[in-house]
Amino acid sequence: MAVHHITTPLRTDERALARLQEEHGRALFGFLLGLTYGDRQRAEDLVQETLVRAWQHPEALQTDHDSMRPWLFTVGRRLAIDARRARCSRPNEVDDQLIENSVPPEDPADRSVESLDVRRALRGLSPGHRAVLMEVYFRGQSVTEAAETLGIPPGTVKSRTYYALRALRQALPGYGYAEAAEG
Repeated sequence: MAVHHITTPLRTDERALARLQEEHGRALFGFLLGLTYGDRQRAEDLVQETLVRAWQHPEALQTDHDSMRPWLFTVGRRLAIDARRARCSRPNEVDDQLIENSVPPEDPADRSVESLDVRRALRGLSPGHRAVLMEVYFRGQSVTEAAETLGIPPGTVKSRTYYALRALRQALPGYGYAEAAEG
């Protein structure tokens, strides 16, 4: 008669998971916030689900890569896509009043044009200004973290961020940024 052994699956050490969350949680949240169109609750849920995946797959942390951030962002992005597909596959329940008061959806073409305009404006910035914006806004780093990454003082990060945003406002006058800055 064969003896069956029940094996407990390997899990990531809680301290390693806590370090992972501390080191990458804010950037992951910022990334997922963008993918969820600003839905903070959904982004927080996706961060937690991403960390659960890291907990379930300790082998992913045993790598020779400098950072786990790309792996976390990939897992988070895939989870966001899966969640969106799941939501889209179910019909929405709406009442008549909601339909009457709803705002028309954004045109995807408008969003694409805006994205191209922003990219063009970013290319017009100096490399120093562009690097600061990449760290602070696109990677979700704090001023201190961006300063460490770029090897410059925090005050320089603040100054470059201010002037980079000002230059973007001037380069993108049709998006209402210039009016907000002047008003």
